[in-house]
Amino acid sequence: MNDDFGATLSFDLSRPGRVGTALPPLDVPEAPLPDSRLLRDDVNLPELSQLDVVRYFTRLSQRNFSIDTGFYPLGSCSMKYNPKINEVAARLPGLGDLHPMKPAESCQGALAIMHDLQRLLAEITGMADVSLVPAAGAHGELAGIMIASAYHQANGGSRKRILVPDSAHGTNPATAAMAGFDVESIPSDKDGNLDIDALNAALAWASDDVAALMLTLPSTLGLFEPRIREIAGLLHEHGALLYGDGANMNAMLGRVKPGDLGFDVLHLNLHKTFSTPHGGGGPGAGPIAVKDALAPYLPTPHVARNDDGNFYLETPERSIGRLGLFHGNFGVLVRAYAYILSLGADGLRAISEAAVLNANYILARLRSAYRLPYNRNCMHEVVISGSRQKANGVKTLDIAKRLIDYGFHPPTVYFPLTVDEAMMIEPTESESKETLDAFCDAMLAIAHEAEESPDLVREAPTRAPLRRLDEATAARKPFLRWMKDA
Repeated sequence: MNDDFGATLSFDLSRPGRVGTALPPLDVPEAPLPDSRLLRDDVNLPELSQLDVVRYFTRLSQRNFSIDTGFYPLGSCSMKYNPKINEVAARLPGLGDLHPMKPAESCQGALAIMHDLQRLLAEITGMADVSLVPAAGAHGELAGIMIASAYHQANGGSRKRILVPDSAHGTNPATAAMAGFDVESIPSDKDGNLDIDALNAALAWASDDVAALMLTLPSTLGLFEPRIREIAGLLHEHGALLYGDGANMNAMLGRVKPGDLGFDVLHLNLHKTFSTPHGGGGPGAGPIAVKDALAPYLPTPHVARNDDGNFYLETPERSIGRLGLFHGNFGVLVRAYAYILSLGADGLRAISEAAVLNANYILARLRSAYRLPYNRNCMHEVVISGSRQKANGVKTLDIAKRLIDYGFHPPTVYFPLTVDEAMMIEPTESESKETLDAFCDAMLAIAHEAEESPDLVREAPTRAPLRRLDEATAARKPFLRWMKDA
C-alpha cells in the first residue's frame, strides 16, 4: 500500500477468481439457483484474498479522523474525548442486554438509574422535573415547544409566534415551524447580544400572541447574554415562556443553573455535555427539564417512585404523549449517569472552568492574526473571521482545507451566519495546552501563508488522498454504489 491509499478502491484491487474464503465440503443437498432472469449481473463485487480485505479495511479505518487520534475543534458540535469506562458501564450485561418491553418489576435497577438521572439533571439545571425520552437535541427542542403549545392552550390562549435570535442553532426556527408556529427572528446588537429593543418591539405589537423565545445560552457566538434575567422578565410579563437551548451547557456546569436565570424549559445534549461520543448522526439524547407549571405536560413514559420504594413508568397528567418508542436512548442515559456520579459537583464545575479557559486561550492567541467580530471574552467556543485573509483572496474554506495538511480536523466554518467568513472553534474541556498550542501554531502559520503564499492555501489540501471534491454535485447527484464506468 502506498501513501495514496484511500484514493484506491477495493474494486481497483480486485482480480478475477481471487477469493478470501475456504468453505467446508457441502453436507446438505445442493439447491438449484433461481431462474437466471432473477439473478443480477450488475453487482460486480470485488474479488480479493482475505489478507487483502483485512489490510484494505484496516488502512481505510486509519484514514478516518477520530477523537482517539486527533483534535476536533468543531464549534457547536463538541466532539470531545469521553471516558472509556462509561462505555463499559453502558455495555454491562444487565444494562446493555435489557429488553425495553420487560415489565417494570423485573428491571428495577435500570429504572432506578433513570429516576436518579432525572433528579440529577433537574438539580444541575435548577428545574423541577426532567423527561429522558427525547432522542437528540432537536427532538428535545420539539418536545419543549410542544409542551409550551400545550401549556398555552390549557391556559386559554392559542399563541402563534415563536421568537428566535438570529444567532440561534438552525434547528430552533425549524423546530418552531415544524410545531406549527410562525417564526420571527430577533437580531443581535453590536456586541453580539440579543437586541433588547427589537425584543420589546416584537412583544409589543401582539403581546398575547408570543408563545416563547428560543434562546441558546451561551449563544452560538460563544457569548453569554448579560441581560438574560431582564429578557426572562420581559417574556413573563407578556405571558410568554423562555425556552433554553442547552446544547452549550458545558460552559455553565456547576456555575449557574438555567432555572435560576428564568428559563421555563430547557433541553440538554447528553451526547455533547455528558459523555457520549458525538458524530455520525448519533447516538444522542436530548432530555428536557421544566419548571413546576410545565411538569404535567412532559412526554411519556416518565419514571416515578412509589411510597414503597419501587419504580414504575407513568404518563404525566397532561402529557403531550409519546415522542418515540420505549424510554429514549438508554445506553446514552447510562453513560451520562456514570459521568455525573464519577465527577461529582466539583468535577462538573471543573468542566466549565476548563472549557471556558481553553476557548479564551485560543481567542488570545489568534486575535492578532484573525478578525474578532466581537471583542470580548467568550465562553466555551470562540468565533473568529477570515475576512482579513479574504482580502488576499484566501477564503475561510481555504483555511479549513489547509488545516488538513497540518493534521488537524477543520473547525465549523461559515456559521454562525451573522459573521462574515466565520470559523467557530470549540476546544472543549478535554484538550491540553500542548494540543491547543499546536492548533494555534498551525492557524498562525496559515495566516502568514495567506499573506506570503496565498496560492499554497488556495490549493490545499495537498497531503490528503483526495483533494477538493465537488461538494455541491456530491450532495445533489451522489453515487451511492460503485459503478464501473463512473
